Amino acid sequence: MLECKTFAINEHKKILSSVQSYDIKDGETGELVGGAVENIGALTKILRWFMSKQLLPTTVEVREKPDDSLVFTIRRGIYLFRSRVEVRDAQGQLIGSFKSKFFTISGGFHVYDKDDNYFANVKGKMFGFNFKFLTEDGKVELGEVSKKLGGLAGLAKEMFFSADNYFLRVNPSLADQPIAKMLLLAATLAVDIIYKSESKGGIGVGDIAGD
Repeated sequence: MLECKTFAINEHKKILSSVQSYDIKDGETGELVGGAVENIGALTKILRWFMSKQLLPTTVEVREKPDDSLVFTIRRGIYLFRSRVEVRDAQGQLIGSFKSKFFTISGGFHVYDKDDNYFANVKGKMFGFNFKFLTEDGKVELGEVSKKLGGLAGLAKEMFFSADNYFLRVNPSLADQPIAKMLLLAATLAVDIIYKSESKGGIGVGDIAGD
């Protein structure tokens, strides 16, 4: 799965379900390469019907096809004003984390590696699923997420996908860096699963922008 240069992510639309799940496809070929699903306890599932999702913990497992082997997990504890989201590999080792921007009108989050070194800033429009991962100085684009692949070739490839897909393009310089790809893919999923629900709580509303 991590050999892909572009990922297409599609959420499963389920009626009366409190758990989110996604297909992950190769953005170049449309081949199903993995999936992501929330793995939460029975009590949390019940509480989601009565409490805001943003206040409750969640774990998302990302697995590779065809054998459904675990690639990484995304974990967030109880949300109190500012969340810390951890990304761990299949062995449970920390590979990075996300920290939401504290009391900013624009919201958003920062990405750090396992040693808490700055990896990327997320900038763009969260609700339209158009945003970029930039280095701390803003000079290098590590990845981009959008609803379109762009260009004539991209337009042709989009015919393989549904209208609900969004695409993560990874900078070619990261082609041989699976940990960096894990962090970018995890951050993309976190926007949809975690930060969009947090933004509804009033901490960050609208665009992901600023520091």
